[in-house]
Amino acid sequence: MATVNTYLTFNGNTEEAFNFYKSVFGGEFTYIGKFKDMPADENCPPPSAEEGELIMHVSLPISKETVLMGSDATSFSGKVVPGTNFSISINAESRAEADKLFAGLSVGGTVTMPMENTFWGAYFGMFTDKFGINWMVNFDEMPKG
Repeated sequence: MATVNTYLTFNGNTEEAFNFYKSVFGGEFTYIGKFKDMPADENCPPPSAEEGELIMHVSLPISKETVLMGSDATSFSGKVVPGTNFSISINAESRAEADKLFAGLSVGGTVTMPMENTFWGAYFGMFTDKFGINWMVNFDEMPKG
């Protein structure tokens, strides 16, 4: 069965926010990476020097079952509005489950990134459902651990 986590998006202060959350919850980041660390992609221009320093992804386990995740918004993604700057992130147990959940939940919504293989080793997609809720669906092709 899939696991569900919260994914937060910030306007340039993800690192500050997650250091605060870490001070409250404890633990260690299982991943923290900046946009400058992304491999080159012919379909996406490289980030500016300023955007390169922003957080592309951070993960902080806050319980045995829950990981708080986040990133900074960029000129590509646009500014976020506090109160709507979160997504529900589903980690599926298989590609088939990821496809099923993505197809079912996105009906009548707006796909912002179709399911595709990513440079971080996951099969991943994003959409906003017909009720205005942002979702991310992920299947780790190469599980960490």
